[in-house]
Amino acid sequence: MSRSAEDPVGELTAGGSGDFQITDAELADSVKQGLARVESMLHDLVQSELDFATRTSLHLVDAGGKRFRPLFTLLAAQFGDPAEEAVIKSGAVVEMIHLATLYHDDVMDEATMRRGATSANARWDNSVAILTGDFLFAKASQLIADLGAEAVRRMAATFEALVTGQMRETEGVGAGEDAVEAYLRVIYEKTGSLIATAGRFGAWFSGADQAVIESLERIGKLLGIGFQISDDIIDIASPTDESGKTPGTDLREGVKTLPMLYALADPDTDPRLRDLLGRPLERDSEVEEALELLRASGGLERTRATLQEYADDARKELASLPDNAAREALSALVDYVVARTG
Repeated sequence: MSRSAEDPVGELTAGGSGDFQITDAELADSVKQGLARVESMLHDLVQSELDFATRTSLHLVDAGGKRFRPLFTLLAAQFGDPAEEAVIKSGAVVEMIHLATLYHDDVMDEATMRRGATSANARWDNSVAILTGDFLFAKASQLIADLGAEAVRRMAATFEALVTGQMRETEGVGAGEDAVEAYLRVIYEKTGSLIATAGRFGAWFSGADQAVIESLERIGKLLGIGFQISDDIIDIASPTDESGKTPGTDLREGVKTLPMLYALADPDTDPRLRDLLGRPLERDSEVEEALELLRASGGLERTRATLQEYADDARKELASLPDNAAREALSALVDYVVARTG
C-alpha cells in the first residue's frame, strides 16, 4: 500500500516550505482519524459480488492521492462535531465522485498513467474504465441516499456542474465569448464545484451554523479554482525535479490554460509564442521553446496575480469564521495552494 493510502493527507503534510501541515496536534489527530475512517469506508464501499468490479475500483482507491476533498470536508466539520458519521459519509462521497471522474477523464484524455500507476483504460480498456467510473457513481449514490433528500439534490447539482464543465471544455469557446471568463467558469465547474460541496457537507453535517456553512462553501469554490490555476502555473514554471510533473503537458495536448490565454490576450506577446500556442506541439524542442517564452511573458505574471486574488478572497471569507485551530489550518491550506507554484 502506498504512503498516501496509509497516511491519506499524503503530499499535503509531507513537510517543507511549500507543503501544507496542521500544526495544532489535537486538530491533526482529529483529521487523521477522520481520514482513516473515510479511507476504510472507501474500501468497504467498492466491494462487489463481482470480483472484477472490486479490483478495477480499488485500482485508483489504492493509488492514493492527496485526498484533498475529504480533507477539506473534515476541516469544515471542525466548526461543529467532526466525529458525526454523516461527516465521514459525506467525505467518502465527495472522494468517490472525484475518483469516478478520474476514470472517465483518463478515457477522454487517452491517458496512460494516473497517480504513478498505469491508468485503468491502459491496463484494461476504455470500456472497463468507463464502467468502473459508473460503478463508483452508483456506489456514491447509494451512500448519499443515507444523508437525505437535500444532500442528494445538492450532489445532483454538483454532478451536473462537473459534466457541464467537461462539455464546455470539449465544445470550446463560443463566438463572442471571453476566453478567460469561459475558462474560469470551466475550472469552477470541473474542480471548484465539488470542493465547494465538500466544504458545505462538512460544515452542514457537523451541525455548524448556516452562515458558517455558506462561507465554507464559498471558500471551497475559491480554493478549487485556485488549485487549478496553481496547476496551470506549475505546468509551465516548475522543473520536473521540483514538481514531479513533466512541464508542458498542456502544450503537448493543445490545451490553452490561463497563462496561455493571458499571453494571447496581450498585444505585446511575442509572435512566435502566438504561433506555438495555436497548435498542439509534438516536438520536444518546440515545447521547450514555448515554455521559455511563456515563462518570460506577461501571461504567467498575470496568472500569478489572479491566483493571489483568489487566495485573498478566500482569506476574507476565512476572517468571518470562528477563530479556532481549523480556521488557522484552512488559512495554511490557502497559503499552500499559492506556495506550491514556487
